[in-house]
Amino acid sequence: MSKQGEQWHREIDIIINRMKTEISEIKVKHRHILQKHLDEIRQIQSLIKETFLILMELERSTEVSLIIEYSSKNREFRNLQPKVQVKLPTFIPKPIDRNKLYTLVGEITPLSTATEEVSPLNQPNASVRKLLDEPKLVATVQTTHTKLRNVTYLGKDKIWTSGETNDIKCFNINGSLLQTIKTKSEKCPNGLAVDSDGNLLYSDRSAKIVNKVKNGQTEELIRLQGWLPSQLCVTSTGDLLVTMFSDDNTQSIAVRYSGSTEKQTIQFDDEGKPLYSGNQYIKYITENRNHDICVADFLAGAVVVVNHGGKLRWRYTGHPSVTKNEPFKPWGITTDSKSRILTSDYKNHCIHIVDQNGQFLHYIDNCDLKYPTGLCVDNNDNLFVCEVYIGNVKEIKY
Repeated sequence: MSKQGEQWHREIDIIINRMKTEISEIKVKHRHILQKHLDEIRQIQSLIKETFLILMELERSTEVSLIIEYSSKNREFRNLQPKVQVKLPTFIPKPIDRNKLYTLVGEITPLSTATEEVSPLNQPNASVRKLLDEPKLVATVQTTHTKLRNVTYLGKDKIWTSGETNDIKCFNINGSLLQTIKTKSEKCPNGLAVDSDGNLLYSDRSAKIVNKVKNGQTEELIRLQGWLPSQLCVTSTGDLLVTMFSDDNTQSIAVRYSGSTEKQTIQFDDEGKPLYSGNQYIKYITENRNHDICVADFLAGAVVVVNHGGKLRWRYTGHPSVTKNEPFKPWGITTDSKSRILTSDYKNHCIHIVDQNGQFLHYIDNCDLKYPTGLCVDNNDNLFVCEVYIGNVKEIKY
């Protein structure tokens, strides 16, 4: 909470300094206008003095021809320069709505209690015991996407998928194409999600917006300035989590929205260090059942998990293995009903399963996965995995 307060103070200081800079620029512009007007007046004064000297010479002269040739300039001098009226900039403060500020700063989750059955001593963890020794490939959906990146579960055995084209395709688990949507910008979508009403959400980095597709119509949900949206996740409370990076590719953040209203920004740990690597590389995001926010930071080679308030809980940087020789590069990420976290290890062609505290549980490495990317699970904890170059979505029981 204190960290959020400090960040608000910094942002307010930035805004005030920006306004002061604008006022300074206006002053310079006004000074230039006044100086130009003063120069014109001085020029006229000089002409008047010059004319006065000529008249004095004529008065002393005995040459009649000079007097005859002289042309009066009185008419010119009667045309005075227009007055320049400069209206100084005025700061007009807006009334402060404390209730609105309170909601913008963040929210405090209510106290909740729950009981949990404790396994007898020396018994294996229940969630570990329920994992299959040998995960099984159930089905394969051929999407024909170019560089398949995203999959999200729609419900009723349907999935939305997207790649590096402007097509977003809906399939059933039998592989039948049910619907195709074209992005509004005709650019490829970056992230997909489905809200609690079953509407498709997708991020469009090229336009800096997040769109909602409702009843076949695309409408703008969020428009960003200075940031480009990446991946999406709809939370259990209906909020939308969006990972994004700055225009200059130096900062990455996760932002929580309620509708189109920003509620929370997650960027730094308690020491003020960035939680995520500052670049435009993919950072898939998901919410766990305990409301932790989990981000797969590809370039950092880590899964970064913070609690609901944005406080760092742990980082997972892979599990030692004699068969996994490439550096851990997590791409997609999802969670299941047991609060287990599943992330795709892109370069080692497998899936890591860890518990809610970051402890490694199991690999899924026997289903002939090739460069796995986006992940999601259905209501029965069946896993859907994108294979980026082949364009297939594999359904796996684990």
